[in-house]
Amino acid sequence: MKTRKRWAGVIAVVLLAAAAQAAPPPAEVFYKDPDLREAVLSPSGRRLAVTTGKGMSRVGLIVFDLAPGGRMVRATQFADDDVMNVRWVNDERLVFSVSDLVEGSGVRSGAPGLFTVKADGSQFRQLVRRQWKPAFSEGRLREETALDWNHSLLAIPPSQPGKVNEDVLLVQFSTDDNDATSLIWLNTATTNTRNFDDRGVSGATSWMVDSLGQPRVAFTRNKDRVAAHWLAPGSQTWTKLYESGMFDRPFAIEDVDGDGALFISSAQGPKGYNVLSRYDFKRGAPEAKPLVSTPGFDFDGGLVSDETGKTLGVRLTVDGETTLWFDAAMKAFQERADTLFPGHINRITCRRCGAPDMVALVRSYSDQDPGAIYLFQGKPAEGQKNWRLIQAVRPDIEPEQMATLELQRVPARDGLDVPVWITRQPGAKGPQPAVVLVHGGPWVRQVEWGWHAEAQFLASRGYVVIEPEFRGSRGYGEAHFRAGFKQWGQAMQDDVADALQWAQKQGIASDKACIAGASYGGYSTLMGLVKHPELYRCGVAWLAVTDMDLYVSGSWLVFDNIGDIGRKYSIPEMVGDATKDAAMIAANSPVKQAARIKAPLLLAFGEDDRRVPLAHGERMRDALRAAGNDPVWVTYAHEAHGFTNLQNRLDFARRMEAFLAKHLNPARP
Repeated sequence: MKTRKRWAGVIAVVLLAAAAQAAPPPAEVFYKDPDLREAVLSPSGRRLAVTTGKGMSRVGLIVFDLAPGGRMVRATQFADDDVMNVRWVNDERLVFSVSDLVEGSGVRSGAPGLFTVKADGSQFRQLVRRQWKPAFSEGRLREETALDWNHSLLAIPPSQPGKVNEDVLLVQFSTDDNDATSLIWLNTATTNTRNFDDRGVSGATSWMVDSLGQPRVAFTRNKDRVAAHWLAPGSQTWTKLYESGMFDRPFAIEDVDGDGALFISSAQGPKGYNVLSRYDFKRGAPEAKPLVSTPGFDFDGGLVSDETGKTLGVRLTVDGETTLWFDAAMKAFQERADTLFPGHINRITCRRCGAPDMVALVRSYSDQDPGAIYLFQGKPAEGQKNWRLIQAVRPDIEPEQMATLELQRVPARDGLDVPVWITRQPGAKGPQPAVVLVHGGPWVRQVEWGWHAEAQFLASRGYVVIEPEFRGSRGYGEAHFRAGFKQWGQAMQDDVADALQWAQKQGIASDKACIAGASYGGYSTLMGLVKHPELYRCGVAWLAVTDMDLYVSGSWLVFDNIGDIGRKYSIPEMVGDATKDAAMIAANSPVKQAARIKAPLLLAFGEDDRRVPLAHGERMRDALRAAGNDPVWVTYAHEAHGFTNLQNRLDFARRMEAFLAKHLNPARP
């Protein structure tokens, strides 16, 4: 009898364990904020600054002394704001900005300001005010000397031998309607300022510095003409590198090293993949032999330099991130890290890079693992090991429960190759119900190999997630990008459908599919239901462009933040001209095609969105109701073009989960 009871208890435990294992992780695991946001070594590598909200209601700044017996200091913690964008000015002083991640992305917190504090938490000071908020005064003296909100951090020069740096370089933006900017040096210890002498170039809209933090390139614009200007080391004279139309720049400026070498990217070959080259000033053109070529992808990356400005390598993204090290010692260390953490991308940042006493941070992550931060010390203290774990980014994630991510190249109906990312549970057998997740932008690259919360959440619910990098997406060659011009709702939409049909033919996706996305992805969701109703059982669109006339032309009655430059020059070229292309725009405007949408829809919007104002959602909702297809409708107060409040993110995720389950009925993973 006792044996029987004992085995019954064991069986019950096994069944409970199996049930727990079968249940997918709750939405909170995917959507809550990471435990570790930023981790930045001080210039000497003696200290580590991290931002985290773990155990607190807000994200604060913590500084660790990495020496044996070193203490941890909570350098800054606010009651109603979150610390972000932390940088070291020198080994004793940091600067940072603040944001509000709780009230919602639409809260009028404005520009994030700039603050400074010593590593021990002393000498807190506000350097730049925040827009629409008073100078910070929570338990501290109000800083009347702070600069106005229209200043933002551009660069911090490294300290030089015998001289500790206290300066930061700020960009001052015009508060008028023009985009002109200027540069100002600010001493973070004294708050004294001095202007940067920019004589010879006027009306700069943006700037680029070299690896030592010195201004080298100024970009200007006059109507639809753009130009780049160069300031060589030791020179006081600006020279023009190019002047062109907005869409026919001869090259893109990528980086400048400490010796004044200029690195540019330019399109090569029939597909126009951008390659990285040094610029030949004598010829006024890229050097004949590229420095880095990434077939199948545009060059996307930048130089990796040490504290002296020496270039150690190039960090770039192909399917995922990688580092091409020129320095032999760093190449060997990368191989060491890759051996220690196999199957992961291991991103290295270091101090005294390659030296015997090097200090390095390694962020190790994969498609199934959000990652962890490890510290390496070349000469650790007695009794300590070279390697130690600092913290996992999301410790609640169990990598073995996560889905895998792979990139495929899919032929579109007109022969164009479309990159398509597939996220699915490992070991998934047979076709699965599919969610076609369309990215926003649309002129961006959406995915690179790594862990992504949205796709992982959907995969955990039993779906295969299909993410096409449709024509018009950046990162896959100039030809791929330009093929999307004036193709909203047309060839761009066909690419999305072709990706799903390819997955179905491959036995990856079943005939049960829904389409979903935000911003342009929301627009594509609506147009997918208009153009290809046979493919999709439902749609989920949030923050979606729905009224093309409103998007292209704007309205005095509906405020948005699409500027005059965009509406006058970019949108007519890339989307359509309000007059010349009126018929095309109407035919591909979801609000005008609402009667053709028969599938169930979930619509969600932020009430304070200025990129895609709420009017887009309300007009679409009303048009669908008039056509007899009442959508599921939800709006979020204080949210703008993206949901930052955790409860709102969770609410939307749960609504989406229930909505998709109702119409796709997936099997439990």
